[in-house]
Amino acid sequence: MAAEGYFPAGTSVLRRVHSERAVGLLYGQRALAIGALAPLNFIGTLNHTRGRATPFERLTRTGKMFETIFFGSRDEADRVLAAVHGMHDRVNGVLAEGSGAHPAGTPYSAHDPELMLWTIAVAADSARTFYELLVGPLTESERDAFWADYVRFGELFGMPREVAPGSHAQFREYFRGRIESSEAHLSADARRLSVAIMFQIPVPAPNAPAMQLHNLLIRGSLPPRVREIFGLSWTPAHVLGFNATVAAVRASRPIVPVALRRGKNTSFFNQVRDTERRRHARGEPIPGALAVAAD
Repeated sequence: MAAEGYFPAGTSVLRRVHSERAVGLLYGQRALAIGALAPLNFIGTLNHTRGRATPFERLTRTGKMFETIFFGSRDEADRVLAAVHGMHDRVNGVLAEGSGAHPAGTPYSAHDPELMLWTIAVAADSARTFYELLVGPLTESERDAFWADYVRFGELFGMPREVAPGSHAQFREYFRGRIESSEAHLSADARRLSVAIMFQIPVPAPNAPAMQLHNLLIRGSLPPRVREIFGLSWTPAHVLGFNATVAAVRASRPIVPVALRRGKNTSFFNQVRDTERRRHARGEPIPGALAVAAD
């Protein structure tokens, strides 16, 4: 049924995971940073975005589009998907300069099945990571169902099912292999943008103290290899603070009303977007902003 949506409430593990605001407010930043280790994905997206000067507007727009697909009716999701397909049709080209293992002239396309798989892989791993950290564990069968939902999510964007690992365990092997591969590479632009999106989110002043906990959760959730590539320290003090924050979030769940801890994150996304817009209008520096490419 079109009104039901692609990920029905009560049966979709993906929907259950992403319904948690503790997931929805964190997974996107982590996913983008890890995703940036694949130069073709990062450069292809960067070369065809209008959001170089205001990166958080693009991030929040993507977050809202994804939540429409996760939670909306099929008609609502299909409208988003049609728009994304149109954007993806324009994302193709060749690398002007070499990046990591990819020499200049290497072609890229948003419709490349392997690039599409990596895009959903970093989102799936990040969502599962924060759910299990801050909400509770998933059984192996739930993990398989969650990954199957994410494969379906990829299919909606045009990813062939056969390119995806067949189980969550196989997905984990694929993901670890990509992280540990010598081809994982972080360009200067990728580092600058990813660090800003992980740790320098523009928020209204009253929300600034909470961002310290946000940043600690992001840092601690990263695989050690990713922290190493980014050059992020991970001291005993970080470990202590991270563990205390995770414990506090999980302990507070029984007393936090369901309406506050579950649901869409539109209002928060809009706060970030609007804060960035105000800073941009005042001519203030925007974290992660990159030079606009010449036409």
